[in-house]
Amino acid sequence: MKTSTTFKSLLLAVSFGLGAAAAAAPVTSTFDTVHSRVTFYVNHFGFSNSVGELKVGDGTFVFDGDDWAQSSVGVALPVSSLELGDAKWNTHIASPDFLDAAKYPEISFRSSRLEKADATHGKLYGELTLHGVTKAVSLDLRVNKVGEHPMRKTQAAGFTATTVVKRADFGVAAYVPVVADEIEVRIEVEAFVAPGG
Repeated sequence: MKTSTTFKSLLLAVSFGLGAAAAAAPVTSTFDTVHSRVTFYVNHFGFSNSVGELKVGDGTFVFDGDDWAQSSVGVALPVSSLELGDAKWNTHIASPDFLDAAKYPEISFRSSRLEKADATHGKLYGELTLHGVTKAVSLDLRVNKVGEHPMRKTQAAGFTATTVVKRADFGVAAYVPVVADEIEVRIEVEAFVAPGG
């Protein structure tokens, strides 16, 4: 249902500013799509919080270590990557009753600003486009680690980001309120400096 996208990627920008005096100039980084995921939780008739997952698609961001507010990021989440643990349920949520993946194959996020709170936390603001509707969203982020990746041998960073969105705001209102309107979103991302970045 939602994401976010999020969602999600966005917050990487922050991570690169943290450990590096070298971040005096903007640095372009690329998402590690194998180790990045968007997980979302939806209350199901009050009995449980159903869990879904979306993969992070291609995306890059530019980070200015001197001024986080000048950073930017954009990312797409392919709706075809939706996984709810059951093939029939995947098909239903991707149908016109919910996400209408045939008409809206991607969920996307583009940042508008990034605010630093402290050495490992910040607030990312931007626009989430879901089901053909674009709304302003904000995400809380935590930087997990910044440093050389032991396998890639290049600068890397990882973060966790969270937000809550209301699916009805994006025209995905089926079964509200017995199936929750509010979607809790958790984003886990790794990224690395692109070649020549």
